[in-house]
Amino acid sequence: MKTLTLPRTKDTESTEGTTAAVEGTEPAAATAVARPAVGPFAKAAAAIDARTPAQRDRAIDGLRALALLAVPTGHWLLGGFTRSADGALHNASPLSAFGGLAPVSWILQMLGIFFLVGGYAAVLSFRRHQGSTADWLKGRLARLGRPVLGVTAVWAALLPLLHFGLGVPADTLRTASTLVIQPLWFVGVYTVVTALTPLCVRAARRLGAWAAAPLLGSVAVVDFLRYGPYADAVPSWLSLLNILPGWLFAYQLGVSWGEGRVTRRHAWGLLLGGAALFAALLVWFGYPASMVGVPGEARTNSHPPSLLVLALAAAQSGAAILLRERFGRLLRRPALWAPVVVINLSAMTILCWHQTAMLAAAIPASYVGEVTGLVGAPDSVGWILARLAWMPLFAGLLVLIGRYARGFESPWTRTGTARRALAGVLAAGFAVFALGLA
Repeated sequence: MKTLTLPRTKDTESTEGTTAAVEGTEPAAATAVARPAVGPFAKAAAAIDARTPAQRDRAIDGLRALALLAVPTGHWLLGGFTRSADGALHNASPLSAFGGLAPVSWILQMLGIFFLVGGYAAVLSFRRHQGSTADWLKGRLARLGRPVLGVTAVWAALLPLLHFGLGVPADTLRTASTLVIQPLWFVGVYTVVTALTPLCVRAARRLGAWAAAPLLGSVAVVDFLRYGPYADAVPSWLSLLNILPGWLFAYQLGVSWGEGRVTRRHAWGLLLGGAALFAALLVWFGYPASMVGVPGEARTNSHPPSLLVLALAAAQSGAAILLRERFGRLLRRPALWAPVVVINLSAMTILCWHQTAMLAAAIPASYVGEVTGLVGAPDSVGWILARLAWMPLFAGLLVLIGRYARGFESPWTRTGTARRALAGVLAAGFAVFALGLA
């Protein structure tokens, strides 16, 4: 008796089980090949992918997710604690002992990408909005402010409980408050640049990619004054003039990109020009190699941003624009796209609470004594390896905290005026304590 064999084409592969049965092979095995088991993650990823609008720019969301993840990764990897004789925790950094780790900060300093993508997304939102510009800004700023108000109000309530109830040393609470408020400066700056979106759109339509050039020039002038031959005669507050143009630079590039005024030629110029300027500033002009502040160092690149930060942002922006299409195609895979969606939905929770997650592990450990990689001087290779091992715990604690804290990102429709006022008072009190004003 002749057997019937179907050709193995794309259209007939799904009939492999039937073909195998006709040929006398084991149908159970064939069924296992034809219908592989699908796990919970694969099902969830497929569902997220199916619900994603076809016009969604996955590359932009992916770039934002990378920049978001770089923030906790950098703070967890390059931040440590020493323990004083009274059991209090104090900030420390492995960069003080391992200057060779500075290139790691070049990778993890992705705020330039965050501002680039923020500018791009803002101009698209601004173009689609209906109603007044003031209403658009109010909605954008409220989404930024709610999580900040939430984390600072919660910590204001925790401080007396931790100190008087659990005996946590006051210096530990000072350290913790500094760490919690540390990433929130970014939200303040981002709020200001968001408010400038209408002006950035006008500049982009008139000057295109070159609209960001005056901002670069402004930072270069201030850096020349504070680090050049006249440095001794320049007041220290002059460096604060770099804060707005320093972070607005990448945002303006993003707005110009969203307006369609940044071409691949511009992107190559940003990549190559930014990389060349970055190298020149390091080799010939003596800029610190680390992109983050190092305890004990007189100069810092990030607070406020120096010209080196803008050079890195330019190079990163050029690379992001050039790789956008390829990155977008990669994120067509549901297994890669699903985490991007989750991260973007929890953006402000990650920014506001990742330091709290690390503190939730370090403060209890301080009662035990020195714990390598968690509490103790970050001055050995063993500490670095141990810190890498602790990072999954920090991530798990952040996920746990985020289950409850993410509600701060949603509109406070059920929160009355009295509770909002109380949250504001608590947040203000925490800020005063964290900034050392009380």
